[in-house]
Amino acid sequence: MYSGLNVRLVSRPRSVQEEIQQRRPFSSPAEEAVVALVRTADLLRRALTHLVEPHGITLQQYNVLRILRGAGAEGLPTLEIAGRMIEQAPGVTRLLDRLQAKTLVRRQRSTDDRRQIRCWITPAGLALLDRLESAMQDGGRLFMAPLSAADVTTFVRLLDALRAGTSPAPRPSTDVARPDGPRARPANKEMK
Repeated sequence: MYSGLNVRLVSRPRSVQEEIQQRRPFSSPAEEAVVALVRTADLLRRALTHLVEPHGITLQQYNVLRILRGAGAEGLPTLEIAGRMIEQAPGVTRLLDRLQAKTLVRRQRSTDDRRQIRCWITPAGLALLDRLESAMQDGGRLFMAPLSAADVTTFVRLLDALRAGTSPAPRPSTDVARPDGPRARPANKEMK
């Protein structure tokens, strides 16, 4: 078992209310669940960060490297990397800049579409993932150890349901004609 992960197994889990030393009860079970989920996600993020930081990368950079390893020889465009990330990052270009400076990724403007930049993981990036793989797998197993296999399956199913319930609704197109006639254009006072 990887000893770098700081997870404490206790006989009776403390409630999130006890952990954060909140004196008043939560206003609803949903509020308590959200606070517990955010608190737990933070604990996991901090534990996994301790595994990747000694290697000079962040968890988001680790995620980008895994995405690019999965893409194989074809690589991926920058925007597709951003869409596949576990945690959405507004500055994926900066993440890639840092990874390229460490020679962990390479980028090249597409010959088919000059607006698109494709990215690939380098041999150094693959070697880093190989060095981290065992520790990250052990870290995840250790973090989930308090749950039975059946509990983990249920937990994943419940998380899937939460994410599905928060998918943004499709936005109506602004170019669709209204049932009562064509779209009215706002008057431009500058034009005569």
